[in-house]
Amino acid sequence: MSIDSVLDRYSAGAKAREEALCCPVDYDPKLLQMLPDEVLQRDYGCGDPSRYVRPGDTVLDLGSGGGKICFMAAQLVGEGGHIIGVDMNDDMLALAREHGPAMAERTGAPIDFHKGRIEDLALSLDSAERWLAEQPVADSAALLRFEAWAREERLRTPMVADASVDLVVSNCVLNLVDKTRRQQMIAEIFRVLKPGGRVAISDIVSDEHVPESLQRDPELWSGCISGAFQEQEFLAAFVEAGFAAVAYDKWDATPWQVVEGIEFRSVTLTASKPHGSECLDRGHAVIYRGPFASVWDEEGHEFPRGERIAVCERTHAWLTAGPLAEHFIGITPATLGKPVPMCAPSGTRRPAAETKGGAHSNGDGGSGGCC
Repeated sequence: MSIDSVLDRYSAGAKAREEALCCPVDYDPKLLQMLPDEVLQRDYGCGDPSRYVRPGDTVLDLGSGGGKICFMAAQLVGEGGHIIGVDMNDDMLALAREHGPAMAERTGAPIDFHKGRIEDLALSLDSAERWLAEQPVADSAALLRFEAWAREERLRTPMVADASVDLVVSNCVLNLVDKTRRQQMIAEIFRVLKPGGRVAISDIVSDEHVPESLQRDPELWSGCISGAFQEQEFLAAFVEAGFAAVAYDKWDATPWQVVEGIEFRSVTLTASKPHGSECLDRGHAVIYRGPFASVWDEEGHEFPRGERIAVCERTHAWLTAGPLAEHFIGITPATLGKPVPMCAPSGTRRPAAETKGGAHSNGDGGSGGCC
């Protein structure tokens, strides 16, 4: 599908509201109060990823459009945070940049908008256009020079640096990217996130695979319909890219649209980037609370309900301080053992004698204890 159909439609949407580009979303009205009217009127999305923002976060909004989610997030991160918006539509960027300085002053959070492709977060199209204005590409030799410059630019001064972002959000944009570039896009999200960083992606998914005949329809593609991820493949794409705790946190019961019998609905996918440290055994254990009889993580570790399972120090930290913390009790031995590579098979029990007297984290489940 041509990128021109997407750019043209959203350029028109930047000038006059187009109802077909959005579906109903309940945003926090307090966060909308200080937003300029034209930003509110030119917003298009299918969810509210701003609800996943934490104070102090560096937030990257993919396909930031007129800046609505960025301006909402800026109020939540506060002075210790930073907001980065990336979009490739000039009209939408002009709208966001017009109001960005005032919103940054009012919220106390720096807000930067970059022209770029969300599947190539290392190359600034602002920089590329400046280079091309000085050195136009008129022949193959010039093209090769530009490609060499772009490769060096990605390495030397990436638009979004490696491991620099706490939270990546997006609102009904990922499905506009050509399917041949989606693996690269998700890999880029993984690259820019810090270890432990989070993802909150609101988008449209389909309950069945979308046939080629619908994918070739520019109206349906630019309207976030025919480019939709199939619902199971959306999750799988993030798992395959190395993310953990991948889940549908929001799932609309009613489809937004039904086209040729295929249901298209709004969802919000959440995930986290694991810590990449070495897996070392120092005597830690975790207990899965339930309610299921047993669960497995992305690395193939099994956690039967109520059992003290031996884990490495990294997995212990991930399960007790990461997005799954509410489901696990962590046990740190009274005396940490000498770190050795973890070699215990999945589901290995840690004898109570080995952790007796150790510190139990999340042990009361928020109940405050029994006395």
